[in-house]
Amino acid sequence: MKYDFTSILDRRGMDAIAVDPQTDPYGIAPKGRIREGFDLIPMWVADMNFPTVPTICEAMIERAKHPAFGYFAPRQEYFDRIIGWQQKRNGVTGLEKKHIGYQNGVLGGVLSALAVLCSAGDNVLVHAPTYVGFLEEVGQMGYHLIGSDLIRDEEGVWRMDYEDMEEKIRRHHIHTMIFCSPHNPTGRVWTREELEKAYEIFERNHVYVISDEIWSDLILRGGRHIPLQSLSEDARQRTVAFYAPSKTFNLAGLVGSYHIIYNDYLRDRIRRQSSLSVYNAMNVLSMHALIGAYGPEGSEWVDELRQVLTKNVDYAVDFIRDHFQGVEVSRPEGTYMLLLDCGSWLRAHDMSLDQLLEKGVQVGILWQDGRQFDRPDSIRMNLALPFSRIEEAFRRLEEYVF
Repeated sequence: MKYDFTSILDRRGMDAIAVDPQTDPYGIAPKGRIREGFDLIPMWVADMNFPTVPTICEAMIERAKHPAFGYFAPRQEYFDRIIGWQQKRNGVTGLEKKHIGYQNGVLGGVLSALAVLCSAGDNVLVHAPTYVGFLEEVGQMGYHLIGSDLIRDEEGVWRMDYEDMEEKIRRHHIHTMIFCSPHNPTGRVWTREELEKAYEIFERNHVYVISDEIWSDLILRGGRHIPLQSLSEDARQRTVAFYAPSKTFNLAGLVGSYHIIYNDYLRDRIRRQSSLSVYNAMNVLSMHALIGAYGPEGSEWVDELRQVLTKNVDYAVDFIRDHFQGVEVSRPEGTYMLLLDCGSWLRAHDMSLDQLLEKGVQVGILWQDGRQFDRPDSIRMNLALPFSRIEEAFRRLEEYVF
């Protein structure tokens, strides 16, 4: 490979909560203390343990050579890079500068869209398991999340329950859904047929869709992301989509996401809502980071990254199925996260999830409590590490934990 995905990146002292969980500002860090003789393997917070594509640092360094950082406006190249990236990676056509707007983060954009599309006290549909940010933040803004459970079929693939979705939309008078594509935390990459069937329900019941597509670049095994807005003209007008380079290129610390909204009325209202905090404003280095990411080298880097993540995911899933009897796992089609259902194993060993989580932490495996995603007896694991670290993590899990 052209890029380095094998060297172990030392993130200590570099402000990374992944390797310094006691600094976690979100309250989701693993609990417990690592025993002497074990180093830390970060497998919890959703960022990567790979160096990003060099063009990002180069773009920021080049801009930083100029010693003035005053007020600025996004340059045309920023929009051109997004348009080109969406066309090359997702087959998007007809995207223009006016359709693109800056957001400090996808979650903040989702909350701004909810404020436009909903009234306080409204019910909002989500799929369960549900991203922890939705569970924590949406309720605090005065909306009620209604979960429609995804169902694992006989092959272990997570599927939408269309009848349940429509029944809940009608019973709870729902007019907005937060749709996660690819889905976090299950890693499902929805097929066109699945998206079309879901969208028929949205259109039939006059439901607007807030589509979180932040994981859209990280599709495994040569798959392809299908933007919800690409299904039809109605989908273009009824869907508000959010993207970011942060998950793809490990840029969460720089802050910077963007929306794509084709509906003029919705775009104007959401831009206005996003501006009310005054702090929803682009950072000049964040802009140059996106420009450095969304180019030919960035595209080449992502293609290699997807191969690395596919290998990691396949190894982890196969290892769990072969060695950890009673632990159920589905093979993700996207993202670099893995969701383990440990219920049968816990019952067979008369152990609580907290005890299992702590056993992992004691041998340096920092993993995430799946109850934060509204999934009992579950654990979420980050597999965006060099393969040697993945192998070592599962060696420890087999020898000391399971």
